[in-house]
Amino acid sequence: MKGLLGLINLYEDESALGPLVGHRPLASLPYAGRYRLIDFALSNLVNADVRTVGVLVRDKYRSLIDHLRSGKEWDLARKRDGLYILPPAHSAVVANNNDISNFYFNLDYIYACSEDFVIICGSQTVCNLPLDQAFHYHLSVGADVTVVGRDCPDEWQGPCLTMDAEGKVVELCRQEERSPYDIQPLGFYIMSKSLMAELVRRCAAEGGQELFADGIIKNLSSLKVSVFRHTGYAARVDSIAAYFQHQLELLHPSVWQELFFRYGIVYTKVKDEAPAKYKQQAVVRNSLVANGCIIEGTVENSILSRSVVVEEGAVVRNSIISQNVRIGPQARLSQVLCDKDSAVSAGRCLNGSLHSPFIVRKGAVV
Repeated sequence: MKGLLGLINLYEDESALGPLVGHRPLASLPYAGRYRLIDFALSNLVNADVRTVGVLVRDKYRSLIDHLRSGKEWDLARKRDGLYILPPAHSAVVANNNDISNFYFNLDYIYACSEDFVIICGSQTVCNLPLDQAFHYHLSVGADVTVVGRDCPDEWQGPCLTMDAEGKVVELCRQEERSPYDIQPLGFYIMSKSLMAELVRRCAAEGGQELFADGIIKNLSSLKVSVFRHTGYAARVDSIAAYFQHQLELLHPSVWQELFFRYGIVYTKVKDEAPAKYKQQAVVRNSLVANGCIIEGTVENSILSRSVVVEEGAVVRNSIISQNVRIGPQARLSQVLCDKDSAVSAGRCLNGSLHSPFIVRKGAVV
């Protein structure tokens, strides 16, 4: 969309994801068999015709660069505009360990872009949003900042936004203080580029840590902050349990259809691989199986990424298996999360739970 710059800020809280993010950023986590978490934020932006996207990385970003490459899969490999990877910088002005530093160090890039408005997001929220509608709403109500949010679900334990009768955000409330009318922020917000630069510089001078909390929420009295309500599916990946449970939700066709097709399709890096191969004795029920898999055993209510091998007699139920994983003969897996390049030996029995899946780390053999 002409006039709108996309910024994906990857300074995100990864602390509750433990071993899954030890060697990669949250944005690079595999999702739904053939995607990465960043694909959803990027696809939301390009489906709204945002033609310039900057990705502000933090650390461990080799796998992210390998996935994004030139941005061709998202139609962002352009002579002008397109996709920019903005690595962290170091300076004595701002400590390089917070959200504000990511923005402050890249203000020169933001100023150099021709767009007048910016939409900022992270990679934690998995959803399919009409960001073009959100931008038009922002302009129509004359807001300083527009936050994309939804009605707070019962299971949400984070802070919510409270609005007055005119729809203006007036405070950020905790779980025990919220009402049925409060809004869960989804991590997308829109403002003018000049306001963003002003807030970033002010936060940097005052020792602020986060643009949303210290730049926007602390200035609610002087800013007109509105909310664009999203009424569809949205999942927040902020823990291992959430990462596991939200993926299994995709086995419901209605959730899958809404997430991947409602306001545009979700793009990802293309890999040319052979179709999945199902041997004569294979049994597969209610599962997502990506290209390159070879199935000889039983797979039920599970998600298999590319090039997974399930050998004869193995049973995989209610599990998520990342790419290049081999499940040995007669192995039994229930509510297991296997990271990439791992293996389960013949005859092993692994059991977890919906809230605490058994984790097989990347490259491990169990």
